[in-house]
Amino acid sequence: MSQPNQQTPSFGESHAATLLLRELLDLTEDFERALGDELAVNPTDLTAMQHLIVAGPLSPTALAERLELSSAAVTTVIDRLTALGHVHRTPNPGDRRGTLVVPEPASVGRAMGRIVPMVTAVDQAIHAFDEAEQAIITRYLSRVVEAYRGHATPTERPRSWRADAAPRPHAAGHPGAHAVDGGPSEAARRSTSEAARR
Repeated sequence: MSQPNQQTPSFGESHAATLLLRELLDLTEDFERALGDELAVNPTDLTAMQHLIVAGPLSPTALAERLELSSAAVTTVIDRLTALGHVHRTPNPGDRRGTLVVPEPASVGRAMGRIVPMVTAVDQAIHAFDEAEQAIITRYLSRVVEAYRGHATPTERPRSWRADAAPRPHAAGHPGAHAVDGGPSEAARRSTSEAARR
């Protein structure tokens, strides 16, 4: 029985800039795999850690919403991260019957030890160009983002490394919360790493 004629998409005739963007997506996946290896976690658990690093302590319900998992599934994720020493549960000061999942500083430090140098190097690259060139590059990348957005399924779900992953109200002011207006977490939020993938 003959097989349908399937053509593998080719980027060979694309502009060099388009090919570089494709390479960036591939490298983003490589970077996230390396980050997962650093923390010895699977992709789902890594995404959970990313949200906790950016947003600070989250309730299990809030984390489940961000990961789009059931309560039972997110409990399994939290249990795995707890067993690895990456997070701990603590009473929620805003809900006497609830808990918060708090990332351990040592694990945050290990993750940021990989993220910050990468983000810093990416940010420094733009400064090799003058202001007019920077404006052109920024305009081009803005159009690329809009092109991607036009072909993506709209979602209100917070992204782990995106600026829309702001802390939930119950996390604000909590002793274990991580700042998102400066320092490493701000850099992480601006990283294309999710940017590119999630």
